[in-house]
Amino acid sequence: MHPILIIVFAPLVAALVAGLGNRMIGNVAAKSVTTGALFLAAGLSWPIFLGFLGGTATPEVVPVLKWVQSGTLTFDWALRVDTMTAIMLVVINSVSALVHLYSWGYMEEDPDQPRFFAYLSLFTFAMLMLVTADNLVQMFFGWEGVGLASYLLIGFWFRKPSAGAAAIKAFVVNRVGDLGFMLGIFGTYLVFQTTSIPEILAAAPGMSGSTITFVGLRLYTMDILCILLFIGAMGKSAQLGLHTWLPDAMEGPTPVSALIHAATMVTAGVFMVCRLSPMFETAPTALTLVTIVGAATCFFAATIGTTQWDIKRVIAYSTCSQLGYMFFAAGVGAYGAAMFHLFTHAFFKALLFLGAGSVIHAMHHEQDMRYYGGLRKHIPLTFWAMMAGTLAITGVGILGVFGFAGFYSKDAILEAAYARHNGAGQFAFWAGAIAALLTSFYSWRLMFLTFWGRPRWALSEHIQHAVHDGHHDGDHHNAPKQEHAGHEAHHSVPSPHEDDGTAGYHPHESPVSMLLPLGILSIGAVLAGFVFHHQFIDDAAFWNGSIFYNEDLIHAMHGVPLWVKLTATVVMLIGLAGAYLAYIAKPGIPAAFVARFGALHNFVFRKWYFDELYDAIFVKPAFALGRAFWKIGDIGTIDRFGPNGIAWVVERSSVAAKSIQSGYVYTYALIMLLGLVAAVTYVLL
Repeated sequence: MHPILIIVFAPLVAALVAGLGNRMIGNVAAKSVTTGALFLAAGLSWPIFLGFLGGTATPEVVPVLKWVQSGTLTFDWALRVDTMTAIMLVVINSVSALVHLYSWGYMEEDPDQPRFFAYLSLFTFAMLMLVTADNLVQMFFGWEGVGLASYLLIGFWFRKPSAGAAAIKAFVVNRVGDLGFMLGIFGTYLVFQTTSIPEILAAAPGMSGSTITFVGLRLYTMDILCILLFIGAMGKSAQLGLHTWLPDAMEGPTPVSALIHAATMVTAGVFMVCRLSPMFETAPTALTLVTIVGAATCFFAATIGTTQWDIKRVIAYSTCSQLGYMFFAAGVGAYGAAMFHLFTHAFFKALLFLGAGSVIHAMHHEQDMRYYGGLRKHIPLTFWAMMAGTLAITGVGILGVFGFAGFYSKDAILEAAYARHNGAGQFAFWAGAIAALLTSFYSWRLMFLTFWGRPRWALSEHIQHAVHDGHHDGDHHNAPKQEHAGHEAHHSVPSPHEDDGTAGYHPHESPVSMLLPLGILSIGAVLAGFVFHHQFIDDAAFWNGSIFYNEDLIHAMHGVPLWVKLTATVVMLIGLAGAYLAYIAKPGIPAAFVARFGALHNFVFRKWYFDELYDAIFVKPAFALGRAFWKIGDIGTIDRFGPNGIAWVVERSSVAAKSIQSGYVYTYALIMLLGLVAAVTYVLL
């Protein structure tokens, strides 16, 4: 049996066993089956990746079964294994396996553990189907599968209203993007008469310059197809305009945030654009759009991250921003750099999310950073893990010597944008540079608020309830607290009480099942960029035709001025200095800034009012239209003249008929006589 078959279907089998067996097989069996299956898949994925890395592996397609054959439309269920697939197999299965292990400790007291682990494994299977797809229909199957699994996992605590609302929001917003993706697939089949990805990519250059009629206009064929496909990517990867679901998805358990919304599902759009890169290369307008949207998202999300108090939401907006980097890298033609940042981002962002989960676990599920402080002495292992993730995401390193993961991948993206020498590329470079400064600021802000300063735990009502109830170590997953961070009137960090703020509560380090994944991911955050940057950026043989590799752009990247190469490092240091000054040296600065620039702060703090805008433009009119159809159409028209009207006629007729049923013989005789007279009269006339 080919290893790829085990890699793809082991998570599905595990999901079925845990989901159908559920409480009948018990928590330990369900967790063991799913976690074991994912570690098996991860163990088989690394040799495939290393084979392509060493040049010993060759691309292949492994058939599974015949799927559809209808006229000219025919496609099989087959698994493509090439460099792109190998990278995603390592990312998906490694992160998923570690998240499964981490969840042993994090979800220990949840009563629905089998269901949770089944959902995790089901998501992993759907994501594997997406990245191994050999045709667009199979890719769409995985695309929708991860959307379903995301809905189930975000709304896992379904008794919590905010979790249910977040799950619905994620599902609906992604349906908007998926409509574009479907239209793109339909249009691609219409143009190429096939859904086979290799056949489409081989024929794409021949369609350059061709036109097609779309919405009554004559437009360039490839631009239209690629823009429609990119709309799908915007939804799945939370780009500006279709991003609003991602922060709200933090309502799900923290392991879900790490698996879906940091390392895997949200990268599906980036993967799709890079997989279809030969197609996008024939669509310059579409590439410009990808560049501008990615750069705008990168900057937009970074600004919001600087103002949020909820530790998970800060990291969520960071994810949105980093995805913007990946997209504008693809937009300028640096697909290798985009995939490299996807690869390194998976390690350090999963590390940051799981590290945040460890902090939340230690603080009895308090998520507001204003009620942290001084935790590095109490949870040192978590502190050092998050330090590694912060050094990676902010791009700390010394040019030509050593750097953490983000130092190599983020720098490569900025260099590619500058080297492109067009308007979109220059816009992306400067937006990315400013976003890098903001990323450094909010990342170190998170670290300083959480791990430095005096403890501020006594100010948290949540911690006080935990202390008074005697629950120092429990996980109240079944009824988690409502997230209040980001909805308070004050914006400064409160001062701790005179008793050092502990109020009898002592944070505790997480169990080994949570700390071990943090340690492994820390290794990736430290070394992934240093070890693999040459292959991802400079080695065309490594890609082996799985993406469009622009050698001229790579040469131009290496020839950019020194100040361009140093830009990311300089802005990182500025962001670090700003965060230290505002939250360690002079902690009164944030409150003074809010007092001076309240309108600007509120604009950013309220997420540029996108939710309010969408509520006014789409949600309220949709509800008003629904009420109109309900009150006027359904009740006022259909029910009134339909079932209710007929029922009224029957009722009144019954009352009239009842009135003549007196029970007296002479009454019935009179009625019969009148009827006989009427009948005779009718016949005679």
